[in-house]
Amino acid sequence: MPAPRNVFKQGLKEGRVQIGLWQALGSPNTVEICAGAGYDWLLLDAEHGPNDVPRLAEQLRAMRGSASHPIIRPPIGETWVIKQMLDIGAQTILVPMVHDAALAAEMVKAVRYPPQGVRGVGAALARASDFNRIPDYLQTANDEICLLVQVESRIAIDNLDAICAIEGVDGVFIGPADLAADLGFLGRPGAPEVQQVVERSIARIVASGKAAGILIGDLGLAKRYVELGALFVGIGNDVGLLSTAASRLLKDFRDAEPARPTPTLNVY
Repeated sequence: MPAPRNVFKQGLKEGRVQIGLWQALGSPNTVEICAGAGYDWLLLDAEHGPNDVPRLAEQLRAMRGSASHPIIRPPIGETWVIKQMLDIGAQTILVPMVHDAALAAEMVKAVRYPPQGVRGVGAALARASDFNRIPDYLQTANDEICLLVQVESRIAIDNLDAICAIEGVDGVFIGPADLAADLGFLGRPGAPEVQQVVERSIARIVASGKAAGILIGDLGLAKRYVELGALFVGIGNDVGLLSTAASRLLKDFRDAEPARPTPTLNVY
């Protein structure tokens, strides 16, 4: 029996657009709720979210059986960190702050077993192999791992073509917030100067044959990026959904007129 098929990676190969949602609260309950909403993928964020390895494992379990594919973003692009994320069962990794081709190549090795890479052979003890119940896991795991690298600095954009040329990188994700900051537009990813760089970068990624991705809360811009060829696009996050809905509910209450109960009344 081989390693589980990575449907997200297969979708990228087929050129299918996949829409996702960021998960930054670190809550298995939140992940389980969002996994039932129909997104193609959910990203479990260990870079900015309050996540560690056991908590990430619980969130992966919360997604099991759903139609959403889990992606983990580790806090940093280090081989030992990547190994832990893979062993708890992640098959798709988004590495932040990849500024050059050398780090991209290092991450390719980090997600693969020898001789193609340097991933430690400890899956017999781990969730990734269903605790050694997948007999062919070691022989088939490499093919089902999807590596996404995140470019989010001026130097990364300068090195974009070299990063895209690294064999084993499946997709390149543009981080608009950090990119805007590095370009001198802190907190202003929608600035025309930033958007010009973003759109040109998407075109370069697509031209290289790699899948392009991005996260943006503006739905119109998200559709624009899809038109430009982006294949994996995040359109929001759990923190924003909860914060916005909580504020809107209170405002709606204050604006509402008193009314009599109806047969379809909902308590919650």
